[in-house]
Amino acid sequence: MQTIESQMSELRLTGMKKSWQAVLNTRRQHELSLLEGLELLLDAELLERGNRRTGRLLKNAAFRYQATIEQIRYDASRGLDKSLIGTLSTGNYIGEGSSVIITGATGCGKSYLASALGHQACNQGFKVAYYNVQKLMMKMRMARIDGSIYKFFEKTAKADVLILDDFGLTHLEKQNQLDFMELIEDRHGKKATIIASQLPMASWFDIIGEETIADAVLDRLAHTSYKIELKGDSLRKIGNFVTPKRHKPPNHLGGQYVQNRGSV
Repeated sequence: MQTIESQMSELRLTGMKKSWQAVLNTRRQHELSLLEGLELLLDAELLERGNRRTGRLLKNAAFRYQATIEQIRYDASRGLDKSLIGTLSTGNYIGEGSSVIITGATGCGKSYLASALGHQACNQGFKVAYYNVQKLMMKMRMARIDGSIYKFFEKTAKADVLILDDFGLTHLEKQNQLDFMELIEDRHGKKATIIASQLPMASWFDIIGEETIADAVLDRLAHTSYKIELKGDSLRKIGNFVTPKRHKPPNHLGGQYVQNRGSV
């Protein structure tokens, strides 16, 4: 028995090792065939590896909030469409390479919702990268200085979901405009992008600054994105972002999919 456990450790079969003793006890108390026991051990190993992968994805994403889809509040005053969130929770938008635009006033839960969608993507095995836009621009400036900008673009392009939070707090400088367009261009129709902003998309022309670049960016976002406009008072004033009630996503996409993909 010790030899088997040592070999499991050497092969890094952590899930099997954790379940090994339980399988032995089950065999003693009930009739359990060799095939059934092996199946239990393999299931345990698959579960363990899946949990470890999800843990790595969550850590690497560096989310602002530890948020989940199940914790989202659907108060009528927020204007949050439960059907649309259910559609997004399936992760189909990621395979489509679509964007999700979340707008609303300060404190209404934009960052939390973006983080919840990112967490859901990690649980589904997708690579997610989360950035505050101002800090992202600083990273890109530093990357240009040390000559690693191309590697940085390659890294962000590989993320299945790129979350850009707090977009529009400051106007983009010339190089930032080009870099932002490069980010969007690399992902257009290939990878999913989630952008959270206090400003409606109609105001993004002023934030981006350069008309030609703004046209190019918004053209790539406006017609291939799901749009969520949060309303209501600041949740920070209320003192609670979420409710413990669990909501199950719908089993079908329904007509809401089309209704929420309109133009700016």
